[in-house]
Amino acid sequence: MDVINNTRNQQFEVYLDDHLAVLQYRLRENRMYFMHTGVPEAIGGRGVASALARTGLEHARKEGLKIVVYCPYVRAYLKRHPEYSDLLDQGTS
Repeated sequence: MDVINNTRNQQFEVYLDDHLAVLQYRLRENRMYFMHTGVPEAIGGRGVASALARTGLEHARKEGLKIVVYCPYVRAYLKRHPEYSDLLDQGTS
């Protein structure tokens, strides 16, 4: 599954079966804010949201960014994958 970082729209994207799934983010002061994950029902249950979250977190790690999580899905993903907990900005998350 190919995840694209659409920097213009500040979202990671997956196109699958003519549907668009996204993980929206915002960048500010060396932080990546995860705002919302949206996966159409037609492509749900296929690991799309997990791929978006993993890609977003890996991108933050690669770029040396701390993360702030508003998205409930990414928050739940972090609970299942504590290997990313070092990315959390402890002052705001």
